[in-house]
Amino acid sequence: MTIPLRRLGKSDLMVTPIGLGCWQFSQNRGWNKYWPTLPEDEIEAIVAASLDGGINWFDTAEAYGGGESERQLSRVLQKAGRRPGDVIVATKWMPFLRRAGNIGRTIDRRIDCLSPFPIDLYQIHTPDSISSTEKTALAMAALVKAKKIRSIGVSNYGEKEMRRAHHVLAEEGVPLVSNQVHYSLLHRLIERNGILNAAKELGISILAYSPLEQGVLTGRFHDDPAALKAVHGLRRVRSFYRGQALRRSRDLIEALKQVAERHAATPAQVALNWLYSFHGEAVVVIPGASKRTQAESNVRAMTFSLGPADLDCLNEISRPLMDR
Repeated sequence: MTIPLRRLGKSDLMVTPIGLGCWQFSQNRGWNKYWPTLPEDEIEAIVAASLDGGINWFDTAEAYGGGESERQLSRVLQKAGRRPGDVIVATKWMPFLRRAGNIGRTIDRRIDCLSPFPIDLYQIHTPDSISSTEKTALAMAALVKAKKIRSIGVSNYGEKEMRRAHHVLAEEGVPLVSNQVHYSLLHRLIERNGILNAAKELGISILAYSPLEQGVLTGRFHDDPAALKAVHGLRRVRSFYRGQALRRSRDLIEALKQVAERHAATPAQVALNWLYSFHGEAVVVIPGASKRTQAESNVRAMTFSLGPADLDCLNEISRPLMDR
């Protein structure tokens, strides 16, 4: 089936409602070793399943294994027969303990890691640069003008920071396309802290990461608490995995199962569909995948429509669970 595309912000980038987050391709490299090493043939299968299902964009970052995720993504896209222009690639500059000048000094490294695929969306990973929001925005604008990147996004920016970046870029004639933030049925803080409303007002797309709370919204850990023992590394400390949190979210999981049954889907697929449907076209979603079957599940989430009753039901059940 043909998946309707939606525009990212005020750019010319047209993307599927669901992309693929590629943090899992970091191959256990980098400072926190959050994900285990994946066999290269499994990474190839994940990307192939995503492409076969119609997904046309991929999100990675410098911080994901110090460029390893970027290199893996380029490798497997080439192996799948994709060429520059066939897909949309987003990556991020890590600002921690860096100044704005580092953006221009390190962009060639990002380009090299992703070669031959261009950087369609370059994002500031967090607002934690030593330099001001204004200076980092200006450094990003310079990359657009030099044609080293196609468009600009931010990540983990609050409302005020996002507005400042938008204002500076607008004065340079460059739109702020997106803000990549944590958003799911179990984490809806952006609906209350001004980020979502401001993004809608300014024409900035929300890129929702951790949309399944790294497996919690699949219902897997509710059905089999022993599965928590297999959770890798630092993921184990996440609050949503704790017993009390799992008990509190059980009603939501049961509601997801009921909606899923009506659509011949899974709870995970319904959770993803709700996220990109509830606010019209304001939100797109980037679930990850560490297995081909998970990538296939992500694709399936775009093959059915949730009606108003389903959307409202899940909204009401999840609202009391917000941000806890």
